[in-house]
Amino acid sequence: MKANTRSCLVMLALATAAFGQEPAAAPAGGPATATTPPISIAQPPATPAPAVEKPAEKPAEPGKPESAEKPAEKPAPDPIKVEQEKLSADNNLAAEKLKAETNSIRAEITRLKMEKELLGEKLALEAVKRQASQEAEMAKMEDERSKLARDSELAKAKAEYLTNELKAVQSESGIQLLKLQNQISSIEMEGKRKAYADAKPVYLDNPLKDDGTLVISDRRIALNGLITMATADHITDRLDFYNNADRKLPIFIVIDESPGGSVMAGYRILKAMESSDAPVHVVVKSFAASMAAGITTLAKESYCYPNAIILHHQISSTLFGQLNLTEQAEVVKESQRWWTRLATPVAQKMGISTDEFIKQMYTHNSSGDWSEFGEDAQKLKWVNHIVRGIQETSLTKNPDASPAPQPPPGQVGLKEEVDSNGKPFSYLPRLTPKDVYFLYNPDQYYRMR
Repeated sequence: MKANTRSCLVMLALATAAFGQEPAAAPAGGPATATTPPISIAQPPATPAPAVEKPAEKPAEPGKPESAEKPAEKPAPDPIKVEQEKLSADNNLAAEKLKAETNSIRAEITRLKMEKELLGEKLALEAVKRQASQEAEMAKMEDERSKLARDSELAKAKAEYLTNELKAVQSESGIQLLKLQNQISSIEMEGKRKAYADAKPVYLDNPLKDDGTLVISDRRIALNGLITMATADHITDRLDFYNNADRKLPIFIVIDESPGGSVMAGYRILKAMESSDAPVHVVVKSFAASMAAGITTLAKESYCYPNAIILHHQISSTLFGQLNLTEQAEVVKESQRWWTRLATPVAQKMGISTDEFIKQMYTHNSSGDWSEFGEDAQKLKWVNHIVRGIQETSLTKNPDASPAPQPPPGQVGLKEEVDSNGKPFSYLPRLTPKDVYFLYNPDQYYRMR
């Protein structure tokens, strides 16, 4: 239908253009077309008719009037005019035919326009109905929203009322609970306060009083149990910290009891003591043997109780596995090198040679384990001072209020076991290469895997 309509519109446009032309002037003597313009139709050019020669007119005889002449013949029609008239008639006929055809097209166009207008009216009516429906729906939704808003406000007001009531109850309960908590806190704080002494640590440049009492501050490092690399880390880290805090006040390494241990770990502790700007004081309360005895003797300042025991002996090691004589000799040589480094400064402080030091070990004990109580150890220069008492001014908190004591750094990782004979023992930690144990172990409690 769209193609037919387009064809009709094209024909209508052609017809309108044709009717819009000015009418051509009719030839003289031909019919005049006042309304229908000629349509230009391509025709082959007309062949001109052969010229007809007219007979020469005779001159009028003198004395005779012209009316007396023979009447003139009617001139022959001009073929061009005839052809033009024919063409004009054909054009008029074609125009009438085209007009008749365009009238049907105009009628179709008019009908289509009316249908279009009708369709537009229907669409407009539908749009109006749809808009009215939407407006009605929106009005309904707005009413519902207003109702919900009113219900929400009412519920909110009720909730606020209930909340205020609950807050009032909670406030009353909270006040009572707060009173009880304050009472409990006061009791707990009183108990905690009793766990702390009012005294503060005492810092003295010379910690040994004239009455023989040693005053130890909180710049204190415990050295107990087996000396391992963990022990060396524990002590050297704290030596560095206390030096960074103050490079003048004394630092105390306190040995309750230690059987000695790793030569490498002990040597690290000795070198950290030597390089410390702050003076390092070693205190032995009960027992220091082997590597722990070497640390005590080589300290610039050392103290012990009269009944404390200090024990020196040669480095000893246990050979495990199938070692040939060469390998055994290498172990002995390595142990001898360590012994020279540790025993030589001890012998020099005693004022004797290393060989004399070894000789006296076996003079005092057949096993070479030379031990002495504090007073005799002082005479041998194994310790500098004998103290009557020790004041631990760093203990400002009740020890019973503290959690269970942790094992000494050297004992970390040691687990006591029972062998097939029912004897308890612990396996020693693995040493680093070139290290040996400098350990007093007469009952073989410490064993190697």
